[in-house]
Amino acid sequence: MIKIKKEIIQFIKKHGFNDKPIEACGYLAGNNDVILKAIKMKNIDNSPEHFSFDIKEQFKVLKDIRKEGLDLIGVYHTHPNSPARMSEEDIRLANDINFIYLIYSLINDDLKCYKVSNEKFVIPIEIEVI
Repeated sequence: MIKIKKEIIQFIKKHGFNDKPIEACGYLAGNNDVILKAIKMKNIDNSPEHFSFDIKEQFKVLKDIRKEGLDLIGVYHTHPNSPARMSEEDIRLANDINFIYLIYSLINDDLKCYKVSNEKFVIPIEIEVI
């Protein structure tokens, strides 16, 4: 189970609708199984079907997160035109079994969370709003 503040969910939703029609994306920071912060990132692919981060922005955000005493625990992104499920590309690019992958669907106001095993099995993670 992962815990997340309602304000962070609202932040992710707003980011998604503001960036529509492209996928909005960002990092998730916190401690253990609690998401304490979502950090908006630029989707350099500028695509409605996939996203990539800018490497310089990644390093800056990681440094800032560590200064705050938080850990990088995952990634969020939106699906402007599809359900909140891991796409084949999402699964292929998921390389950290400890990361959580939070996906918000703009078409049906649905938020889902996953982990991906080394064997590329998708594991749904329950979300508790705190």
